[in-house]
Amino acid sequence: MGQSEYSPHEKTMRLTFTKSSEDPVIVTLSVDASPGCGGIVWPAGQILSNYLVQRDRSLLQDKTVLELGSGTGLVGIVAASLGARVWVTDQAPLLDIMRQNVLRNHLTSSCTVAELNWGEPIPAGIPVPDVVLAADCVYFEPAFPLLVQTLCDIYDKKPEVLFCYKKRRKADKRFFAMLKKKFTWEQVMDDPDRETYNRDSITLVRLVRLK
Repeated sequence: MGQSEYSPHEKTMRLTFTKSSEDPVIVTLSVDASPGCGGIVWPAGQILSNYLVQRDRSLLQDKTVLELGSGTGLVGIVAASLGARVWVTDQAPLLDIMRQNVLRNHLTSSCTVAELNWGEPIPAGIPVPDVVLAADCVYFEPAFPLLVQTLCDIYDKKPEVLFCYKKRRKADKRFFAMLKKKFTWEQVMDDPDRETYNRDSITLVRLVRLK
């Protein structure tokens, strides 16, 4: 899951993700709850970020990556640090904090901030992705069908879709009931930390569109 250190004075969080024999990935984020819950760092985002670091880094090198519901931008920023061309996306109130964090981590050349509202057409400036990342996106029930629609819209060229979530409420089952009409999924098994975070009701899956 990585290590994190919060500075209440500066309202920043420093996260370090390590893999033996390789340089650590260190990310510093501005965090701010005022735009909503997306402005802080949640556990599933840390877990997905750590998984990206643990994988063979060539799997992201020069790939086009789209993060949905980016919030602070953590997962996308980690992907950009690993050599991907990244679009971090969310609703308008969170764009400023994402821009701050991309700039803070010196990734403006490889990480683009864009507005993407689930259920609406994908903006023309966002390219077709090789990899789609989503963490902690299952929390607001009215958005469930919109998220499923967006996942369908971006699946044209069969990207790898990594989806990390924490089971919190019975309402979450309604999201997966909607999702299974369009996708199947399998738990990611090659994460060395899987058993640890599964005990905290967090799951990382890979989505595949039904034919």
